[in-house]
Amino acid sequence: MQRDNEIDLSEMLGTLRDNKWLIGRIVGFFVILGIIYALVATPIYQATSTAQVDQKVPELPGLTALTQTLGTESPETTTQAALITSRMVVGGVVDKLKLTTSSSAERIPLFGNFIARLYASRHPGQVAAPWFGMNGYDWGGSKLDIFQLSVPESLQDQPLTLVAGENGEYVLQDKDGNLLLTGKAGQGAGNQGVTMQVKTLQANPGTHFRVVSHSRLTVTNRLRKAIKVTEQGKDSGILDMTYDNADPVLAGNILREVGELYVRQDVDRNSAQAANSLEFVREQLPKVRSQLEQATAALNAYQLKARSVDISMQTQSLLDQEVSIQGSIQQLRLQQADMQRQYTPAHPAYKALMQQIGQLEAKKASIDKQVGTLPNTQQELLKLTRDVQVSNDTYTGLLNQAQQLDIARAGTVGNVRIVDSSAVDVTQPIWPRKSIVVLSSTFLGGFVALLFVFIRQALNRGIEDPAVIENLGLPVYASIPVSLREQALHDKRGRTYDKQRLLVMDAPADMATEALRSLRTSLHFARLEAKNNVLMITGSSPDVGKTFVSANLATLVAQGNQRVLLIDGDMRMGTLHRVMGGHAEGGLSELISGQADLETTVRQIGTSQNLYFIGRGKIPPNPSELLMNSRFSAMLEHVKKMFDLVIIDTPPILAVTDAAIIGHHAGTALMVVRFGLNQAREVALARQRFEQNNIHLRGAIFNAVEKRSSGYYSYAYYGVDKAAG
Repeated sequence: MQRDNEIDLSEMLGTLRDNKWLIGRIVGFFVILGIIYALVATPIYQATSTAQVDQKVPELPGLTALTQTLGTESPETTTQAALITSRMVVGGVVDKLKLTTSSSAERIPLFGNFIARLYASRHPGQVAAPWFGMNGYDWGGSKLDIFQLSVPESLQDQPLTLVAGENGEYVLQDKDGNLLLTGKAGQGAGNQGVTMQVKTLQANPGTHFRVVSHSRLTVTNRLRKAIKVTEQGKDSGILDMTYDNADPVLAGNILREVGELYVRQDVDRNSAQAANSLEFVREQLPKVRSQLEQATAALNAYQLKARSVDISMQTQSLLDQEVSIQGSIQQLRLQQADMQRQYTPAHPAYKALMQQIGQLEAKKASIDKQVGTLPNTQQELLKLTRDVQVSNDTYTGLLNQAQQLDIARAGTVGNVRIVDSSAVDVTQPIWPRKSIVVLSSTFLGGFVALLFVFIRQALNRGIEDPAVIENLGLPVYASIPVSLREQALHDKRGRTYDKQRLLVMDAPADMATEALRSLRTSLHFARLEAKNNVLMITGSSPDVGKTFVSANLATLVAQGNQRVLLIDGDMRMGTLHRVMGGHAEGGLSELISGQADLETTVRQIGTSQNLYFIGRGKIPPNPSELLMNSRFSAMLEHVKKMFDLVIIDTPPILAVTDAAIIGHHAGTALMVVRFGLNQAREVALARQRFEQNNIHLRGAIFNAVEKRSSGYYSYAYYGVDKAAG
């Protein structure tokens, strides 16, 4: 047994099969929408450009290992990617291309852009004539180029309307239609704090343009988000830049200006660094020269005093080593002084530099121990000679470095270069991609269709299995399948009252007719135990098919050589007269109220000698009170003797009390339950309502049963010719 919280896969598949045409229509509708969108949507073009970023690390003379170590973890590419979309770069592009001013022609909604593009592609340089006299819209070819626009702060980021006039004249209005200024293309105009100069105006007189003067920061931030910068591979140094826009020319110009402006500022930044380093070197040159002069003088003085000008080979070897180490330390100290202006002591490059200095200091200390074993004269001579050589090497190195920095400052090349300049493929917009749009709309339509079907299935808890009715204590006397022929007859009944519209007469071989014959047989045996020959057909709610069942059942019983009287007991909204032919007046309400007699209200139906009908009559103000009148009881007592079967079609029990009143006179009461409409609790409540009025429901008639891939349907009558119906 399946639990309630488990999903029945076969039932789900059956639901999909039952609703396959609905799902197909919804999917088809979405596919059509997708095709329309793919055709009329404004195409978006993508500008692309590629830049190369060279890895740069601090140049520390003689520290090859250190340079390699720093270079492997340089964040240069990531930094450059962020700087490309900085406000400094993008803001400069906004200023150069005058992007703070935007203008667009007003077009009809939905299809206006498509119509304008189609005309412009077929008639370049021309302006389309207005359609249907709507000259306020652009139909293709209109152009507005604003050279300069300045507005007060209160009008910034507010939409303004420019209305084109004759011979390049125009008027500018605010959003409320107030006049701001008038002008002419090619001439400057100003009024009320608004200054404007239109470079080009090409449009039909009366065409409206939407003009907005944006704040610089707003446009810059929007453009920064729109420009995408991605690295091709990790630490590759290759950056791909993209920008999307409906105007391919504007997209290409924006991305080209971004690349050029960034390369220029990168060169300027590197040139500034070279200038700063050159300034530092020039500051150090006088100090080092003074040290060299002092060291040379001290050496000469000692040589004269000691009368010694030669040093031993051992001392010369130690001197060479110490000069090399001391020179490196001196160079690194200069680098340290320069780096202190750029980095903090916690920076990895600064720490690596100090580590290298520490290593050289340790080597120098080791050599100093060996120097301590030399004679005093040799020690002093070595020290003074070392100071002279180190100072001389440092001074010479600074002179060379100053020359190199001076050259670098004059001809600096940045570490960023544009490999592929900005380009736009105007033949292939990136959006809409027709195949993707249609495919996506198909999937979306399928999703919406499935969602709709399953939600409707979950919300519609109408009975679809007769076992549910039987579990409520009501035997199912017959299950009548839905009939397309009956639906066609129902539509005809809505237009005429003068002819019979009975399914059993029009389609005797229909499956629903066969089910009604089965109901006739079941009632024959049920009436054997009834107290009288009055049959009440009722329902829990409207539109369950009581009238259909009552009329066709009465006709079938009459065909079996039994005299049948059909009474429309719904004096509020009864429609039996539409099925049986004729009009409602002169029926039950007049009979009970004494305005007519039985002979005039009972009408014979067609040529049949066995079927008679009483219509509802005029709608009275008090139907329930009329049914409680003694004339109604007397009338029923009289017709029970005249006819073999009296069938009364009553109003729904849950709507009014009429069915409860009539039920006391009926020997048999049946309730019609409509497939997929009536809920189980509704049927149970109707049964409870009858029991509270001491009326016993004999059973139920399951009406308008639809075929389901899963669930109940057992109406494939063997040998029935469906085509006959």
